[in-house]
Amino acid sequence: MVSKKIYVTRSSMPKIEDYIEEIRPIFESHHMTNMGPIYKKFQKQLINYLEVPELSLFVNGHMALEMAIQALGLREKGGDVITTPFTFVSTTHAITRNGLKPVFCDIKPDDYTMDPDKIEALITEKTVAIIPVHVYGNICDVEAIDRIAKKHNLIVIYDAAHAFGIKYKGVGIGNFGDASMFSFHATKVFNTIEGGAVAFKDKKYAQKLHELKNFGISGQDDVLGIGGNAKLDEFRAAMGICNLRRIEECIQKRKAVVETYDFYFKGVPGLKIQTTQENVTSNYAYYPLYIDKKVFGKSRDDIFNLLKEHNIYTRKYFYPAINEMTCYKDMFSLDTPVAHDVSMNILTLPLYEDLTLDEVKTISKIILK
Repeated sequence: MVSKKIYVTRSSMPKIEDYIEEIRPIFESHHMTNMGPIYKKFQKQLINYLEVPELSLFVNGHMALEMAIQALGLREKGGDVITTPFTFVSTTHAITRNGLKPVFCDIKPDDYTMDPDKIEALITEKTVAIIPVHVYGNICDVEAIDRIAKKHNLIVIYDAAHAFGIKYKGVGIGNFGDASMFSFHATKVFNTIEGGAVAFKDKKYAQKLHELKNFGISGQDDVLGIGGNAKLDEFRAAMGICNLRRIEECIQKRKAVVETYDFYFKGVPGLKIQTTQENVTSNYAYYPLYIDKKVFGKSRDDIFNLLKEHNIYTRKYFYPAINEMTCYKDMFSLDTPVAHDVSMNILTLPLYEDLTLDEVKTISKIILK
């Protein structure tokens, strides 16, 4: 048993002195929210880092996705949205809370993203959009999805919660589709404690997103529409500025962890590790390990319990598949065998910048033993 508890993730944080300096102007101005100067500074820095033309900040990733769906007019259209059952439940909730019906497309067994070869068979006259998910830092086949969307005149919104900073063929991942949602939750590669953003190309969405997250307010004297409250405050924006300053160092440390796990698990019968996607600049967001009990001799759940006995806490992520969860299983199709299989056999191992390579070695040897 390891002497201290090792969790599946640990939040990246700046030095406290750096954060204090970043929030000092808040105490001088008392400007804590409502898209203040720190918000605007952070927004500009993020646009530059992600290399996207437009970006709106939100209190969290879920509200960012939910309001992106509304801003792009899908709520008014109604109908079906093709999405994946292998994601965090937030993705599906954002669709259903907008009065839309999720239609689940199965995933690819190699990178766990939506299988584009299975999308067109699901398209009907009711289909209005596709919401794919970049998973574990693996990106979807954006080119194939783009072709399908253009052919059928469908909107594409990517859930890019796992894809912060990733580039495909040198292009920031937030440039694909009509919009992309990023999550800045404390457990992500990059965090603002809680937070999120919508990246988009068409400037006409900027005002709509602004109004939706700010009660529908468009000016001092009138409210043109019905909105909510999903603004990112100045304190979280300041945390984002601090963490963005050190994001490359963070990613490099995560890369070292991933490469160490790969050293131990590559070629082991019954254990499948992620393969590097071609033309993709990774952010090393997660370390999923697919465990084939018939070959390895132990199941995913066996390894989960074994590591827990050693004070090592992993995660069955994502389990169960969305269309097998209590709130959805009686409403939607279960015809997604790959997603079911992966959800039953995948385990995400501890991965964060402060995880030492000795700790990675210990975790790996416990599993192999």
